[in-house]
Amino acid sequence: MKLVIKNGTVIDPSQKLNAKKDILVEDGKIKKIGTINENITTTIDAKGLIVTPGFIDMHTHLREPGEEHKETIRTGSEAAARGGFTTIVCMANTNPVNDNAYVTQFIKLKSKTDSHINIYPIGALSKGMRGEELSEIGSLKEAGCVGISDDGNPVMNSYLMRKALDYCRHFHLPIISHCEDHYLKGKGMINEGLHSTILGLRGNPSASEEIMVARDIALAHLTKAHVHLAHISTEAAVRLIADAKKRRVPVTCEVTPHHLFLTDEAVKNYDTHFKMAPPLRSSKDCIALKRALKENIIDAFATDHAPHSTLEKNIEFEEAAFGVIGLETALSITFKLVKEKVLTLSQWVEKWTLRPAQILNLPKGTLKIGADADITLFNPTQKIKINKETFKSKSRNTPFHGWNVEGNVCYTIVGGKVVYAYKN
Repeated sequence: MKLVIKNGTVIDPSQKLNAKKDILVEDGKIKKIGTINENITTTIDAKGLIVTPGFIDMHTHLREPGEEHKETIRTGSEAAARGGFTTIVCMANTNPVNDNAYVTQFIKLKSKTDSHINIYPIGALSKGMRGEELSEIGSLKEAGCVGISDDGNPVMNSYLMRKALDYCRHFHLPIISHCEDHYLKGKGMINEGLHSTILGLRGNPSASEEIMVARDIALAHLTKAHVHLAHISTEAAVRLIADAKKRRVPVTCEVTPHHLFLTDEAVKNYDTHFKMAPPLRSSKDCIALKRALKENIIDAFATDHAPHSTLEKNIEFEEAAFGVIGLETALSITFKLVKEKVLTLSQWVEKWTLRPAQILNLPKGTLKIGADADITLFNPTQKIKINKETFKSKSRNTPFHGWNVEGNVCYTIVGGKVVYAYKN
């Protein structure tokens, strides 16, 4: 099967490409980039559109197996395709936990039958994500896991973390670390500061993140193993990472759309759609995160798509679940960084494509000849209003409902097949 994408502006950081080109796809692979004059039946006119390698979300929660009332592999992948994502990486906090090859194999088999996009699993660092005993990391790698993480359960035992890093270095797997000191955070629900005081809600100090960032950087330096720091949210954490990179410590990090564009002031009405972990921080932190993106201290974007049912969100703030969804809004929200001149268009694309692929050693994130034809096409000038009622996700817990944004996904193509096409 052949497909031609004509007249689009092709941006591929892996080739330093930013030009108007045609793309020929044949048998699911990129066959040619340039001027295509062949008369091919299946053609997409991409005039006025940006054409990029397929977007990659390296931090997603799909909830299957075990919590299918929140999300399934099918609905999560449909939401991802609508958001322009051709590849997503799902975290291990399922029920049962993905701490063994059987669960990994289930996710991979289910993905083949229920998903039209690429899904890669992350395996749990410790058995049951309890932070007591290492999972069989080699078996998880062999079964198809591309990284190791206890995700929302920070590994408080530094010796266990060191052992995990030693194993993961051997297996060439990154460890993805959720940096919060569990004891210092305590029962904190929002950022500790003025707004937590005014609202009478327990605070989670930024130091809870910074302490663990410093610990994991020290262990990465000690073991020479790759640590990826998830959803960085504080100015001080950014400073620690910048210093580590200067010293060539093998550390990378990501940032989410909500930590870039929302602050703890958003919680003023006790709206649980703004309750997440780590919590929304101050405007000073948001500014620092954007500056770190501009200076290339922060390597990649990620959504931390965390679906919850209305039963888990439409309750008292203290009892509500942590987390927000983001697959269907991430492109439009982060595209604001290009409009604000924080990032160039190529830099922005790189942080959604090439860098996540490099961090996780995925054969994705490029439009080079012979690569899988995973492609995202979006309209950079189209204005839309975010409406959670139209989402493909099972859940509706977005903090961006009602926002007016620019940048809309028009086509998502996976392996040469159109898996999503925008309809007015």
